[in-house]
Amino acid sequence: MNYSEQEGKQYHIQVGKGDVGKYVILPGDPKRCAKIAKYFDRAELVADSREYVTYTGYLDGVKVSVTSTGIGGPSAAIAMEELVMSGADTFIRIGTCGGMQTDVRSGDVVIASGAIRMEGTSREYAPIEFPAVADVEIVNSLIKAAKKLEQDYHVGVVQCKDSFYGQHSPELKPVSYELLDKWEAWKRLGCLASEMESAALFVVASSLGVRIGSCFLVMANQEREKAGLDNPVVHDTEMAIRIAVEAIRNLIREDQE
Repeated sequence: MNYSEQEGKQYHIQVGKGDVGKYVILPGDPKRCAKIAKYFDRAELVADSREYVTYTGYLDGVKVSVTSTGIGGPSAAIAMEELVMSGADTFIRIGTCGGMQTDVRSGDVVIASGAIRMEGTSREYAPIEFPAVADVEIVNSLIKAAKKLEQDYHVGVVQCKDSFYGQHSPELKPVSYELLDKWEAWKRLGCLASEMESAALFVVASSLGVRIGSCFLVMANQEREKAGLDNPVVHDTEMAIRIAVEAIRNLIREDQE
């Protein structure tokens, strides 16, 4: 059943077949879409519905798109489901994260190889024993792009949660015992950073048979703050965007070969 008021358009994101490319960049913030679309040739605004803003243009002659997902797993899963129904099959999420290891500094980029499923959305797609992993071709393409752009980067597992303030003020929550203990476990296991969407997107992608990867700007690192190390807060996502765009170009070339 199609709940959309417009025939041929997906209910939430309001795009249909032909409106988006095979390759899609997924920021959380709708305001980042125009910034990303500036890297495309002949970019056009395709849809603006709820938290979902979509631009479509071209990279190296191939149709590509950017669609915002809003915050968290539920809205990100909706975006991916509806984009796949509209013809997309290769995704790179870009966004921000908070570092967890003390060598992960503000301004670095984290490329997620996998994600801890400490959120709810992915449980409605796969049993908790199923891992949330990124597509290896996309991970390798992101690494290649980061090296080309001479950006400091880290590759590894990220933690995904549903509650921003469950991370930043866990001691105030009734389940503080669980939040604090698990945070320590994630750190000891080498988890690089915390964010909110990759676990859901990775598992949804597995269920739909499509490709997904993620890269993030490290805004700050609360563990460096606790250790008395320098910890400026940075907001400029330009390098993460450039890495994602370059990675898409890599994938286009590899897919054509």
